[in-house]
Amino acid sequence: MIPPVSTLHGRLKMQHLRLLLAVEERGSLRQAAEALTLTQPAVSKMLQDMEDLLGVPLFERHARGLRPTRFGLAATRYARLVFADMGGLRDELVALESGKIGRVRVGAVMAPTPGLLADVIRQLNRDHPRLEVAVHVETSDVLMPQLERDQLDLVLGRVPDGWDSSGLEFEQLGDEGLAIVVGPQHPLARRRKLSFAELTRYPWIMQPRPSPMRALIDRSFEDAGVPAPPSTIETAAVLMTTSLLADSELIAVLPESVAAYYGRLGALAVLPLPLPRKLGPYGIVTRRGRPPTASMSLLIDALRARSR
Repeated sequence: MIPPVSTLHGRLKMQHLRLLLAVEERGSLRQAAEALTLTQPAVSKMLQDMEDLLGVPLFERHARGLRPTRFGLAATRYARLVFADMGGLRDELVALESGKIGRVRVGAVMAPTPGLLADVIRQLNRDHPRLEVAVHVETSDVLMPQLERDQLDLVLGRVPDGWDSSGLEFEQLGDEGLAIVVGPQHPLARRRKLSFAELTRYPWIMQPRPSPMRALIDRSFEDAGVPAPPSTIETAAVLMTTSLLADSELIAVLPESVAAYYGRLGALAVLPLPLPRKLGPYGIVTRRGRPPTASMSLLIDALRARSR
């Protein structure tokens, strides 16, 4: 029988959690013992003590060693969160010790980064100059696992289709269409009318699969009855994309606000062929049941206010 939380608080130790992760990662008691600089009998006894405490089997034997049971998978997931929280605690303490008021780690998709997020960070830097903000820009399918592993405090993005969102909270802030873009010297840059078929004659920069934007582009070409163009280059980085577009015949897709921003700078041209499909709305994604820190609240409140 699973023991009450009070029993876990009193008897489950950090060394148990380290052992749990070592066995899962290495698949054998011998290698786990070496990693923890313990003897194999000591590791075997510690694992048995932990299974006795929890009342469930955590690992099962197979031809190549040990693999986690469904109980073990759940336990290792929470063990990672504990160690990630410890890392977050240290980061925040270091920030406070150095005179800052705190630290917040935010992941963001491309669309809100140059406008909404940049504006909010500038505002926070003016109003709270001792707040440390770390920004990681990626696609939603990359950011969600990082949020779940507590490598990020929040994500400004989307929950991908088919993603298990039971452990997440989503607060919608906005949505945005996509634009097909080329460099200013591209042969299609001054065309007034285009078809999807014409676009397949040129090399493309695509976001990596299985990002939501890549899936949407593929479906848009399917809707037009044209095979999706093969990606010559895959990247989710805006700076890399705009640099590659310059003086080349490459084609890419960017969120409309990002395309407009770089268009005003003369770095690219937007083609007169709208994508019929749109990405789902983006918003603030956090882990369910985790109260925000003071630093997170400052950023979240500023994002809400700026989005109204």
